[in-house]
Formats: sequence, structure tokens, C-alpha cells
Amino acid sequence: MRGIEWNETDFIHFDEPHLSRFVEMELRRDANDVVLAYDGVTGLHLALGEEWDVILLDLMLPRMDGLEVCRQIRTLKKTPVIMLTARDSISDRVAGLDCGADDYMPKPFAIEELKARMRVIFRRQEDSAEASPSLLTCRDLTVNVDLRVVMRGDVEIGLTKREFDLLAVLMENANRAMSRETLLDKVWGFEAAVDTNVVDVYIRYLRNKIDVPGQASYIQTLRGIGYMMKT
Repeated sequence: MRGIEWNETDFIHFDEPHLSRFVEMELRRDANDVVLAYDGVTGLHLALGEEWDVILLDLMLPRMDGLEVCRQIRTLKKTPVIMLTARDSISDRVAGLDCGADDYMPKPFAIEELKARMRVIFRRQEDSAEASPSLLTCRDLTVNVDLRVVMRGDVEIGLTKREFDLLAVLMENANRAMSRETLLDKVWGFEAAVDTNVVDVYIRYLRNKIDVPGQASYIQTLRGIGYMMKT
């Protein structure tokens, strides 16, 4: 993600135009960046194509309803989702939470309450980041972040600094789609004067070193998106 500090956060918001513009205005007033989508298909494409800090998702959307959008997001990403909807029955709330939403707010709602719930989500992310383990695992692959050692079972695998950093980022974000641009920023740095093709080159280097011939690769290619470490 591009940061979870309250005044530097990026948001994506799917909803009806008038409410969307109101929420956008209020969030931008706090120096937040907001991207709007007015149908489920467009919103899903944006949600999967980039990294966001939170998704505000309406339940009733044209082309694809919010429940299906949320389900598909959850298959690839852990981005927090807050559902905003006029449907306030217990069954609707349960359906929204069961499909992967982190919170559920019925309309009408107070914008300050929405902001407060978003702050709660960001605090959880910060606490989770602080508690992140120094040992990362995927199947029989283990990465010791502190010692910078990679083991496949009982076999130590030698990696260059860049290969190690790339593997660590993928494993820290296991089961999450990572675009080439995001990997480039996290491993090479935002101002690195290199093309995103370098990510493909280093993914190939990594696969040659960590994969076992005849077995599925640890790193899954997501066509048109990027890569994911699949656990």
C-alpha cells in the first residue's frame, strides 16, 4: 500500500454520484486522494489493478453488485473494504461481512463516523505491521528477515540483495496481487531509473533459484496485473 498515515492515504470509492462527490469532498478536505468508480466492473478493475488503503463499496451497483465485487477483491487482495448501503437488515449486514467486508455502514451516515471507522482500520493495519514476524513462510520456503537467510526445507538458498528484497516483499504480501509498479517502488525505490521489465527479470532469477523442477512455482503470474506469492 502507499501508506496508512491519515493525511497521506489513498482511497477508492464506489457509489451513486451525489453521495460519492460529498464523500470525496470531505476526504479531500483532509488531504486524502480519492478515485471514484460508478459501476462494479470499473471499480473491480481499479481495485485489482492498483494498491489502495481502503475501499468504500456500495452494495447496489450497476453491471456488478457490491457483494460480487467484494468477493472477487478478496480472492486476490486484503485491502480493507467498508460497505456503504441503504440496505440495513441483519441478513444484508451478514451477507456483506461474510463476503469479506471489514465494516458495514447503513445510509444515511455521518461523515465523521465514517472517518472514525476508517481510522480504526488504519490503526489495526499499523498494529499488524508492528507485529509482523521476522520469519516468513510459504509452503516449505522460509525467509528469516533479520538474518537475511532463505531456506527451502533444510536447504539454504543463496540470493542477491535485490532477489532477497523482492522475495521478502512477495512473502510479506502473500495471497495479495502485487503490480510490477508496486514491486518496483518497494524493492528498487520510487525514484529508481529502471523500467518495470526489470521486475520480470528478477522474478525469473528467483524462480530459477527457489522453485523445484516439476512442481508448481511459488510465485504466480497474474496476467495483466503482476505477481503473487500463493500460499
